[in-house]
Amino acid sequence: MKQILILSTAILLLASCNNNKSDKTETTEKQEILNAEGQQYSIDSSSIVTWTGSKPTGKHTGTFHVKEGNITVNNNNISAGNFTIDVTSLTNNDLAADPENKGKLEGHLKSPDFFDIAKYPTARFEITSVEPYTSDGTNKSPGNFTHLIKGNLSLKDSTKNISVPAKVTVDANSLTASADFNIDRTTWGMNYKGPNNPQDWFISKMVNVKLDIKATKK
Repeated sequence: MKQILILSTAILLLASCNNNKSDKTETTEKQEILNAEGQQYSIDSSSIVTWTGSKPTGKHTGTFHVKEGNITVNNNNISAGNFTIDVTSLTNNDLAADPENKGKLEGHLKSPDFFDIAKYPTARFEITSVEPYTSDGTNKSPGNFTHLIKGNLSLKDSTKNISVPAKVTVDANSLTASADFNIDRTTWGMNYKGPNNPQDWFISKMVNVKLDIKATKK
């Protein structure tokens, strides 16, 4: 009876966490991408995406490499852009001292249970709009952001439009963009053993994503 009570309490706490709408970036259906003229900046191979997934007993953090991409700049403002993420590059960072469990976790995340990299080796982000960031808007994420960038995120076989608060810096030769936001993994059909499986309930739906984009003028 005690074990059942503990299990029920954990599920309720997790459900409460997952229903926190202020924690999740705005997500809508796929939108038309921006196509604009301007100076092209090529995204550097040093650009990375950092992810953090959590569960009641802890969390795991890791990275993906950005494979390629271009940002279009007009009058020192982003006017279009896209980049491709190499999902096969998924790496866990917090289990470096435990190679066996690190390998198991990476293999599990790359399997059909989650990213299914054999079938979907890349993900893609394409910009649909760029506007100045205002802290009194619908996105309440903290941070020293300058812009709200909206774009289509294609992950596995789903494409959804997300709003990403970002800090963007542009000069004559380079561009940097950093972002910190949360997405609901189930929006892209990422459910462990199915959306209604109790084992999936113990993994938070919310995944924190941090972008660190660097680009050089062509």
